[in-house]
Amino acid sequence: MLEWITNTIAKFDYWGIALLMFLENLFPPIPSELIMPLAGFTARAKPDKLNIIGVFFAGLLGSVLGALIWYYPGKFLGERRLRAWADRYGKWLAVSSNDITKAKRWFDRQGSKAVLIGRLVPGIRTLISVPAGISNMPILPFLFYTTLGSAAWVGLLTYSGYALGSQYQLVDEYLAPVSKIVLGVLVLAFGVWVLKRQLKSNRR
Repeated sequence: MLEWITNTIAKFDYWGIALLMFLENLFPPIPSELIMPLAGFTARAKPDKLNIIGVFFAGLLGSVLGALIWYYPGKFLGERRLRAWADRYGKWLAVSSNDITKAKRWFDRQGSKAVLIGRLVPGIRTLISVPAGISNMPILPFLFYTTLGSAAWVGLLTYSGYALGSQYQLVDEYLAPVSKIVLGVLVLAFGVWVLKRQLKSNRR
């Protein structure tokens, strides 16, 4: 996959970066943790070909457009039909009905800011657009929070690759355990929240 990502960036420059980040939102197995650090490294190694600002905005554009692709199915199909679709075809995108349910619970708990936070959380960032659509979140706030969260994520990855240079692949190695910890903390926090609600309900 790394060779494919490298060739795409080398051949299509900024459009290749935007395309890869767009596809990363559609197919979660494609790692943004490799795309943007590699693009950042390329901007450092070949400044006459790419510059870091252009790389950042190309990645941001692809990320936001990819998020929109998940928003509209949620808005027009609804949760029940999306879950049924995921059970039947989701394996091709590495998405399950359980993934949609988890994203919906996260959104219900956090509200609109879930879109901002969710874009920074691996395992949730790709699918957070679905519950936003299901809940009929207005498009302008959705775009605002999506762009803000995506900018933070894309900026972090791009700068990391630029700063690390040829060691850009270390970004993925460093982020992998950190991402798991963050996801674990969020799951634990959600469990505590559910438990508190149950205890409060039992006291009534």
